[in-house]
Amino acid sequence: MNPFKKLAGDTAIYGMSSIIGRFLNWWLVPYYSFIFAPEVYGVVTNLYAMVSFFLVLLAYGMETSFFRYASKSDDPEKVYSTSLISLFFTSTAFILLAATFKNEIASFIRYPEHPEYILWFAIILGVDVFSNIPFARLRLNNRPVKFAVLKIVNISFNIGFNLFFLSLCPDLIEKNPDSVVRHIYSPEIGVGYVFISNLLASLITLVLLLPEIFRVSFQFDKKLLRQMLSYGFPILIVGLAGMVNQNIDKVLIPFLIPEDQNPMYQVGVYGANYKLAVLMNMFIQAFRYAFEPFFFSRGESKEDPQVYATVMKYFVIFGLVIFLGMVLYIDIFKIIISAKYHEGLKVVPIILMANLFFGVYFTLSLWYKLKDLTRYGAYMALIGAAITLVLNFLLIPVLGYMGSAIAIFTCFFVMMILSYFWGQKFYPVPYNLKRMGTYFVVAVVIFAISLFTSSQQEIIKYSVHTILLLMFAYLVYKLEKRQLKRLFKGNN
Repeated sequence: MNPFKKLAGDTAIYGMSSIIGRFLNWWLVPYYSFIFAPEVYGVVTNLYAMVSFFLVLLAYGMETSFFRYASKSDDPEKVYSTSLISLFFTSTAFILLAATFKNEIASFIRYPEHPEYILWFAIILGVDVFSNIPFARLRLNNRPVKFAVLKIVNISFNIGFNLFFLSLCPDLIEKNPDSVVRHIYSPEIGVGYVFISNLLASLITLVLLLPEIFRVSFQFDKKLLRQMLSYGFPILIVGLAGMVNQNIDKVLIPFLIPEDQNPMYQVGVYGANYKLAVLMNMFIQAFRYAFEPFFFSRGESKEDPQVYATVMKYFVIFGLVIFLGMVLYIDIFKIIISAKYHEGLKVVPIILMANLFFGVYFTLSLWYKLKDLTRYGAYMALIGAAITLVLNFLLIPVLGYMGSAIAIFTCFFVMMILSYFWGQKFYPVPYNLKRMGTYFVVAVVIFAISLFTSSQQEIIKYSVHTILLLMFAYLVYKLEKRQLKRLFKGNN
């Protein structure tokens, strides 16, 4: 099968599930913005940022290791079973430890009055990490439809429980104070119902995955596990450093901004506007789900470098279209979140471009995975983490959350550049830098031009912005039409 058609097809299926699911889940952000004040939503942003580090730590690179070893093993079921058993025991141990020391942990992270948060999140983490391997197996076995359905079911339950606890229950109690709902709902829990909803959705998803979990003869290979841990350890370092790059700002802001400047308010405003860049994240995630199995399954042929160069070019094009679509029509997007959060819109273009740089970095990163040089991934992630930490500590006290946006932009740009130059040394790929550079420059120029229309009447502003977007699309069409026809006629 034409590899481009297969990648496009898988990306479409994974993309639809990812986009639909994340889009549905994303609506919780504007929903929360109208229910919670920024300082309350700041609690959600702050805690989920902390949790992201443990999500990576508990997974310890096992998902990528599973792909690597299962795709080249004569007995992929043994790889699956070994991965599953390993994660089961480590996740269970983590939940038990968190339950034992929940009070101490809650005090340490400045939520001493809510130790129950620690237990809820520990279960969420353990269940989600354990579920990663059955989901990865679905991807490896080319079962994107079931993967997509289960992901959407998870998100649908999460949204449903949020609506039930945060809207329906208060409304029912207001209309009937003696309602039976009082037995399952307490107004004092408040924002905690965000976490309870997540917990319930994760448990339901685990139950739905049980047929996949038990559809295997359980085997445990200690030697294989050691090999997988060795391969995955640099991935763990990469993941932790990646969480530093993406989420440490939301952890640091409350510590680096004085109380009289309401740091939780700033975390809430920044977190809500950060989420507005979700379209770029959805595109990158959908691409990642399809791209990892795609390049691991191809092996190594002389045609691969050209294939990867072509994939990169079209990734950049689609990413820039998303960037322009968001920044040119930001005044439309902003109406879906409460006006209390609009002051943070200035970070959206920066975060969008930063995420595109990260997507390019991820696509470039195939070289160190294919060549088993995952330590270079760790080097780049650690360099990026160092940049993020230094800039956050320097800029947050001066610029607030705007300093965080600048830090993540700089971090992903540097990582992208490093990956390109190191990648060309170990696995040369003929990327069309001139063409991609042209698209980047044109997109940035279009964005700059659009800034001069901000004070114009809406009809004039949107007319100009639409023309600018169409100009970019026409440029892409003129430059790419021949290659697109050739690619999808069945030739590599």
